[in-house]
Amino acid sequence: MSPAKNQLHLLWRAGFGPDLKSYENFSAKSPAEIFDKMLLSSSTQPEMLKVFSPDSGEFRDVVREGLKGGITTQQRAAFRQKNREGFKELNLLWLDQMVNSDAQLREKMALFWHGHFACRVNNILYQQELLHIIRENALGDFRTLLTAVSRSAAMLAFLNNQQNRKKKPNENFARELMELFTMGRGNYSEIDVKESARAFTGWGFDLQGKFIFRPALHDGGEKIFLGEKGNFTGDDIIRVILEQKKTSFYISKKIASFFAGTELPERIIQPLAEIFYKSKYDIAVLLKSIFTSSWFYEENYSGNRIKSPVEWLVGIRRTLPFSGDQNNWQLIMEKLLGQVLFFPPNVAGWPGGINWIDSSTLMYRLRFPVLLNGGSAELGRPKEDDDVQMGRMEDDSASKSADTGLNKKISLSVNWSEYALQFESVPRNKLMEQIRSAILLTDNQKTDILEKYTDAGSRENYIRTLTIRLMSTPDYQLC
Repeated sequence: MSPAKNQLHLLWRAGFGPDLKSYENFSAKSPAEIFDKMLLSSSTQPEMLKVFSPDSGEFRDVVREGLKGGITTQQRAAFRQKNREGFKELNLLWLDQMVNSDAQLREKMALFWHGHFACRVNNILYQQELLHIIRENALGDFRTLLTAVSRSAAMLAFLNNQQNRKKKPNENFARELMELFTMGRGNYSEIDVKESARAFTGWGFDLQGKFIFRPALHDGGEKIFLGEKGNFTGDDIIRVILEQKKTSFYISKKIASFFAGTELPERIIQPLAEIFYKSKYDIAVLLKSIFTSSWFYEENYSGNRIKSPVEWLVGIRRTLPFSGDQNNWQLIMEKLLGQVLFFPPNVAGWPGGINWIDSSTLMYRLRFPVLLNGGSAELGRPKEDDDVQMGRMEDDSASKSADTGLNKKISLSVNWSEYALQFESVPRNKLMEQIRSAILLTDNQKTDILEKYTDAGSRENYIRTLTIRLMSTPDYQLC
């Protein structure tokens, strides 16, 4: 790839694409310099995105009264509505961070971890805390992140560890910890699952979602796990798992393949895994090894990755200056395209890749740009799939939240005059080349076809209609 393509490739993979206002600032820098700048910009600790205060005690009181049977139907309905509104607000707050924050690398890694530690719990207090854990530790060390996620109320509730107790162990959390979060299938035995489940007995949370260890429910007996013997606790299990090089290999492969857009061969993964292991699971060290490697900029790893719905949505917002209400359409598009934040389809997360595209979702993506031209559209209603809804179609906060306005026409307003200013120094005969190179990594569109359907009546009209045409192509779905 040319240097400009290398830079655009990195900005899309390590972040959510370029903010065109700062595109020129990156054009003269090498990928290594850009990565260092992104890492520095992401080094500050994020503030919690808070839509509900645990100090209010409302969640605690509702749960407590619900357990006693002392809550009325009206109170429960009002609480659920507030919970649903909280999910909408938290979703939009995080999208705003992805769009506007200088910490692009942190937010991109947080989105990765959000899918890796997939968790679907209809409790906004628990989910807001889990999101903060992930954003706070997205670029730190994996041990700290894994431990904090494992102790979160959201994960303990989702994987039933609140019910894991001595003489009646629940294996859900222990199994997924190894299969999906750390080692991968085939690297442990059923005995390891049973023994580790015993070690996690007593791990739970209180009514406010704070981690608690309940000694009376813990199995303090001797366990044998991955060949080691001892009176293990949950923290011991995590320690033993991280001592296994197969854990470093599994996590390195998943992260590197995510950013490469395809499953990578062992010859690439093994050196990364060694670096990650020797760094004591420093996530930033692993990322630098990936993004500064020569293989990452080879042609077969560029423009081969289908943007997830969230990446697609955030990338459009980073490119174009929207005005007016931005909230409703974002929730609708998440739902239509199949990625509603905080509601993964299952514990394995969103499958990604080619799974993002089918006849319906591609149509929605390609029809969307009509809205950018000052038009309106009734994009439709997403397919109901109870496999995806995990049997919760009747009580799905994500569905009920995102469904608001789905049957209404969506209208958007873009400040095209402001957008055109980004290209004011570009000569007219260079506009096509400049705009194409800023928006597309792969470009199979013929210039004469684009010119035919572009309004050349004025400079601003030309920039506007060309941008819309480019965003409505299959190439724009790739990064």
